[in-house]
Amino acid sequence: MTISLPSRIDKVRFRGRSFYVKRDDLLHPCLSGNKYRKLYSLVQIPSQTYDTIISYGGSQSNAMLSIACLCKVKGWEFHYYTKTLSSHLKEDMDGNLAQAIEQGMILHEVPHELFEEKIEELKSIAEEKSLLISQGGADEIAQEGIIQLANEINAWKKQEGLQKLSVVLPSGTGTTALYLQATLDDDITLYTSVLVGDEAYQQKQWKRLSTGPYPKILPSDKKRKFAKPYAEYLQIHQELESDTGIIFDLIYAPKTWMETVANLSEDEGEILYIHTGGVSGNKTMIKRYAHMQSRQR
Repeated sequence: MTISLPSRIDKVRFRGRSFYVKRDDLLHPCLSGNKYRKLYSLVQIPSQTYDTIISYGGSQSNAMLSIACLCKVKGWEFHYYTKTLSSHLKEDMDGNLAQAIEQGMILHEVPHELFEEKIEELKSIAEEKSLLISQGGADEIAQEGIIQLANEINAWKKQEGLQKLSVVLPSGTGTTALYLQATLDDDITLYTSVLVGDEAYQQKQWKRLSTGPYPKILPSDKKRKFAKPYAEYLQIHQELESDTGIIFDLIYAPKTWMETVANLSEDEGEILYIHTGGVSGNKTMIKRYAHMQSRQR
């Protein structure tokens, strides 16, 4: 598996300001972004360590696709559990789900009302060559790769001679942000945008893995449902591509960029945005935006 490390950093202009973007999206065509960082320790271990990987989560999860790619390379069997698929998705299977199945993933559908019970059952599996990876890769196994990411950022700041640096990234489970906070140099400030749940939910997720310190959470102007298409998300996504020449994901990046430009002034020093990948999911999101726009006509 050829990975380009350390990932490069591009300087871009957006809305009249300069930003840096760490291009973790370019690490690997399939296993990229923060998912590569979270799975880094598994990339390094011998294939004979495991024969089966088990995980669970959403039917278009970026983590799901990355784990499927890793398992194909390693020769591991990959079982993935998700809630019962909609009839529409079954009829027109697309996006990350279709790609993961092409990689050899074995899909298990679980009725909505039994899903949490099934997850608890999976957590009780204790077979020697099987590994359960929590939803979104929110595990201690993620720590090694994220420490490497932090070290790359620390070294880059010193190399560039930057006096003040703020690092920004989106959070689903918040695992990447949490472990980054623990390893970034003390003179670097870390901000994250909470995409799943609210600030209280995020704090609970962090406390499950660590006693802190925790990243700073960017304020939101209003509550938005995770993975729901919003006109303002599509607008800033298109603006970002036009201004920077970079394609960002349509779920995590828009909200994070909105909150970054609204809350972080030039007093925060240089701003480094970590591109956490996820662009493979844009295909299905674009379909949802097209459907939303057709309903509004």
